[in-house]
Amino acid sequence: MSDRETMSDAYDVAVIGAGLAGMAAAVLAGNRGLRTVQIGNAGALLFSSGMFDLMGVHPVEVLRSWSDPWAAMAAVAHDIPDHPYAKMKAVALREAFLEIWHALDAVGLAYNRPGDCNIEVVTSLGTIKNTYCLPQTMATGATALAERTPTLLVDFEGLREYSARGIAATLASRWPGLRTLRLAYPPAGVAGETYAAHIARSLEVTENRAQLVELIQPHLKEARAVGLPAVLGLSRTAVIASEMSRDLGMPVFEIPTMPTSVPGLRLKDALERAVAARHVRRIVQSRVTEVTANADTFELCLDAGRSTTPSVRAKNLVLATGRFMGGGLVADRNAIREPLMNLPVAQPASRAAWHSTDLLDAKGHAVNRAGLEVDEHFRPRDAAGKTVHPRLFAIGAILGHQDWTRMKCGAGVAIGSAAAAVTTLERDLDRTRRG
Repeated sequence: MSDRETMSDAYDVAVIGAGLAGMAAAVLAGNRGLRTVQIGNAGALLFSSGMFDLMGVHPVEVLRSWSDPWAAMAAVAHDIPDHPYAKMKAVALREAFLEIWHALDAVGLAYNRPGDCNIEVVTSLGTIKNTYCLPQTMATGATALAERTPTLLVDFEGLREYSARGIAATLASRWPGLRTLRLAYPPAGVAGETYAAHIARSLEVTENRAQLVELIQPHLKEARAVGLPAVLGLSRTAVIASEMSRDLGMPVFEIPTMPTSVPGLRLKDALERAVAARHVRRIVQSRVTEVTANADTFELCLDAGRSTTPSVRAKNLVLATGRFMGGGLVADRNAIREPLMNLPVAQPASRAAWHSTDLLDAKGHAVNRAGLEVDEHFRPRDAAGKTVHPRLFAIGAILGHQDWTRMKCGAGVAIGSAAAAVTTLERDLDRTRRG
């Protein structure tokens, strides 16, 4: 089928955006057999740690950390009635997490199975954070942390923003059995820097893994586990971790690194393959410049460096355009705007109220809670509180009344809102087809 023939027909749903929310919506829609097109570049996923946060911190001003994310979600829904979690059902969110988990597993990216509890994991700063679902290679490290397993932490000369010694020093009271080792592997690049992606690529080669094992073995001593920055390959992570664990005679695990990260690269690649496996059409070299909402369809104008013409028609439209970094929201000297459809944005009354005078204010900054108002089905509302369009949805970071970075709820909001939107539009499509 030619591009012209494909674009002349209306898709069941168009998803604008390819971050976690957009990818989740595309996977879920594809699973339901909906004719789906996704427009956008998944580059924002490179900034992901690879971990999926459901609900970790509430209230943020007192930094209360929760081991039970479902209880935390219920508390947020009660305390912040406009938060996206107040519009979700826990059972639906559980099912959606499992659906995404199965999709990733099917393309070879293994995660721990989502359950009832958060998991404590070590960060590259040596701090501890709660997360819900994480790559299996990191889950092994979470077990070592919980059991205080005597562990050798390894880092590499020239690798910036990651220090095994710093991690061990920060965790000294919590995890006393830590020792550290710095290796010159591989040879440093420009200006003596080593890049995580380069190490990961080198470890795809059997001989290079054998060399790294030989460098580590003399230093194991009483260690019962080995922790590395997240560099165990780009695409064969589970196999590489298993082989190195076998050769060293003990579990090998990864500690997440600062973005842009190798786990983010793996997640991006896995989600792209999962979406493609569901026959979703992906348009990555174009951006949507204009949307026209008609009675029955949306017309999307795409700009690919040529003339801008109506090129995609869809019966339903899902905005997963992100917040400021993704371009879903833009700010000028006076206000925050949604640039694509000029939807009203929930925001402070004046720019002076965007930020606290204290950079490190425990409550955070109001600008980080700006976003779209939606109804119980995640359809945007206008200034009068009415649904803008029955087949227009907004999901993920663009939603207002949530500070996902501080609350540690980004993946839960992304996946949960995507599931709610897809469930609603599928139901409405079925009703229309039945006449």
